[in-house]
Amino acid sequence: MKKIVALILSALLIVTLFAGCSDSKKNSTPTRLLMVTGGTSGTYYAYGGVIATTLTEKLSNIEITANTSGASAANARSLKSKEAELAILQNDVLDYAYHGTELLKDDGAMAMLRTIATLYPEVVQVVATKSSGVQSIADLAGKRVCVGDAGSGTEANARQVLAAYGLQFSDLGRVENLSFGDAATAMQNGTLDASFTTAGVPNPAITELNSSTEIVLLPISGAEANKLISDYPFYSKFTISNDDYGVPGVETVAVLATLACTTDLSDDIAYQITKALFDNQSALATAHAKGQLLSLQSAVQGVSIPFHPGAEKYYKEVGAIK
Repeated sequence: MKKIVALILSALLIVTLFAGCSDSKKNSTPTRLLMVTGGTSGTYYAYGGVIATTLTEKLSNIEITANTSGASAANARSLKSKEAELAILQNDVLDYAYHGTELLKDDGAMAMLRTIATLYPEVVQVVATKSSGVQSIADLAGKRVCVGDAGSGTEANARQVLAAYGLQFSDLGRVENLSFGDAATAMQNGTLDASFTTAGVPNPAITELNSSTEIVLLPISGAEANKLISDYPFYSKFTISNDDYGVPGVETVAVLATLACTTDLSDDIAYQITKALFDNQSALATAHAKGQLLSLQSAVQGVSIPFHPGAEKYYKEVGAIK
């Protein structure tokens, strides 16, 4: 009887020890990471929250919190200042930040920035009212055109697209710096002929405009698109379908929403985050529509700054890059 009791006590002791080890692992201090996203009404914030929640649930001992922010340029600055470890931003703005050009030229080159993955396309959409007679980018000469908010990524896209067609802002009849919504209102009122919008498709402002005003989508294609992509490798080709706005679709270009970090993030954590993104793509797609656009093939496209070594290790393992 004493032997049986001793065996039971020994077994209980072993169970207690294993439980203690498990609890100790569970209660060890996790690595906490802050991800800056965008405004509370935007896609970056909503999708960033889904990524943060999903990866926190799936990764052992890593906690990611998504915070609202001032979007791409502000997010690059947050990475530089070490206020955040992760950020979602447009890959063109990421390129400007890395090289210290365009809207981030006064900040200096941020050589510590690194790419984890591109997430989904943000499409350069050039819309004109049908009454303006504008049918192509070349037709914008002499017209009243909104090129996006001053200092925005859209404004830089507009400048680059126009240059591919041999135009400058000075060739336009009038240049306006307006939000997407304000530009749509001006086009409704007949005080604006066309506008540039860099955003997901369909864009609510364009959809609303189309409900009251006949519009046309202007293509960015052919030799001009090839020149644009050659000059600025962060662009990729994209097709707006007939179904997106109920008007004839066009070929255009897109930049890419990108998950980025800095060289301060350890190789192991960057590897775990990258792997977890793709291991849990179906969960991301269920929680947010943009998760449906995440794929290994597209995640390594449009990248013009270095990958983080941890992310690069994963992509090489799965054959996404050589």
